Amino acid sequence: MERLLHYVWKHKLLPLGPLYTSEGVEVEVIDPGLHNHDQGPDFFNAKIRLGGTLWAGNVEMHLRSSDWYRHGHDSDPSYNSVILHVVGEADGEVRTPEGKVLPQVRLDIPEHIRTNYEVLCRTEDYPRCHRIIPSLPLLKVHQWMDALLVERLKERSERLTALAERLGGDWERATFVTLSRSFGFGLNGDAFERWAMRVPLSAAGKHRDDLFQIESLFLGLAGLIGEVEKQRGGSEARFHRQEFEFLKHKFGLTDAMQRADWCFMRTRPRNFPHLRILQIAELYHGGKAQMSKLLEAETIGDLQECLKVKGMTAASRRLLIINTVVPLLFAYGKHSSNEDICQRAIRLLEALPAENNHILRQWETCGLKVATAADSQALIQLKRQYCDRTDCLRCRFGYEYLQGEKKHPLPRRQ
Repeated sequence: MERLLHYVWKHKLLPLGPLYTSEGVEVEVIDPGLHNHDQGPDFFNAKIRLGGTLWAGNVEMHLRSSDWYRHGHDSDPSYNSVILHVVGEADGEVRTPEGKVLPQVRLDIPEHIRTNYEVLCRTEDYPRCHRIIPSLPLLKVHQWMDALLVERLKERSERLTALAERLGGDWERATFVTLSRSFGFGLNGDAFERWAMRVPLSAAGKHRDDLFQIESLFLGLAGLIGEVEKQRGGSEARFHRQEFEFLKHKFGLTDAMQRADWCFMRTRPRNFPHLRILQIAELYHGGKAQMSKLLEAETIGDLQECLKVKGMTAASRRLLIINTVVPLLFAYGKHSSNEDICQRAIRLLEALPAENNHILRQWETCGLKVATAADSQALIQLKRQYCDRTDCLRCRFGYEYLQGEKKHPLPRRQ
C-alpha cells in the first residue's frame, strides 16, 4: 500500500483543503519531485512551502513514521537531504542522521482510488482494466502505446549494446550472435547463442566463399554433423567430418558442443537445430545478414531478401525482422547517435502486420485495435513489464482506471 501512497503524492491527488504537518504548520506542495525507483529518498528535488518558507529537497514516504527507523534511515547520510516525511500514519517523530527533527505530514489515500486499486489487485482477469479500454480516448491509447514501444526497444538496445561491448565493440560479431540466437526460436535460443560465441568469425571469413566448408565448420562446432548424416546420407556427412577435422586442426579449434546441448524434443522438424545452422551458414556465405547489409536495407522487402534462405518461410523472416533486426538497428542507432536509424527501425515495425498470439487476442477482445507489429510489440511490453507484475500504478491505462470516482467491478469473463 506504500506504493499507492507514492502514487497519490506523485500525481498530486491531494485533499481539497490545506495540508498540515504534525506540528500544525501549513504545507503547500508546489512540485512533488522526481520519483526515485532506486536507493535513496523516494522523491528527488521536490519543492514544498512550509509555513510560508519555500524548501527544495527530497521527500521520503512510509505507511508509518516508525518505518523511518525500521528501514535504517536515521543512520544513512543520504537521508540528511530529506525536507519532508509523508506518512499514512504518524506514530512518532523522526530525526535525520544529523539529529534534525523532520516535519511530517499525514496523507490520506482517496477512498475511490484505494477501492479501485484493491479491485485491480484482486482480479485474475487479463487485462485487469479491460472494462475501461473501450472508453479511453484514442489519443491517450496511441500515446501510451508509442511510449511502450520505445521503452521496449530501449530495453533491448541496452542488452545488445552490452553484448557488443563484451565483444570489444564488434557490432558485426554482435549481429551474428544475436541473429543466431533468434534462429533458436525459443527452445534453442540459449544453445544457439553459446554456439555463435564459439564460432571464430575471423577464421570462417577466410573460407566464406565455400559454402560446404562453412557448413562443415558450423555443424562441427555444434556437434551436429551426425544429424546431417541421418538426413543426407553417410557419404556427404563423412566429407563434412573430414572437412571439419581439417579446419579444426588448421585453426586450433577445441571448443565444440555436443548433440546433448541441443533440444530436439518439442521442436518441429523444420526448427531442428542442424537445419537452422545450415540456414545460418547460407546467410553467412552470402554475406547478406551483416550489420553493414542491414543498415543498407530501407524496406521490409529489402530485409526479406537479406534473410531469404532455403527452408525459411516469409512468416519466420518477419519474426526475425521484428525480434532481431529492428532491435539491432535501434541499438546501433543509439550507439552511433544516429536518430535516423532509430526512426527507420520504428517505421519497419509500423510497416509489418501485427503478430498473432494469445496476448494480442486478449487485448483485441477488449476493443483495442492491434494493426501493426509496432502495436503488438507495445502490448507485449505492457503485459510483461506492467500487467504480469501488477504494476498498474505505473501504467497509463491503470491511471485512467484508478481516477474513476466509482468502483469498477471486474467480474471474470466467461
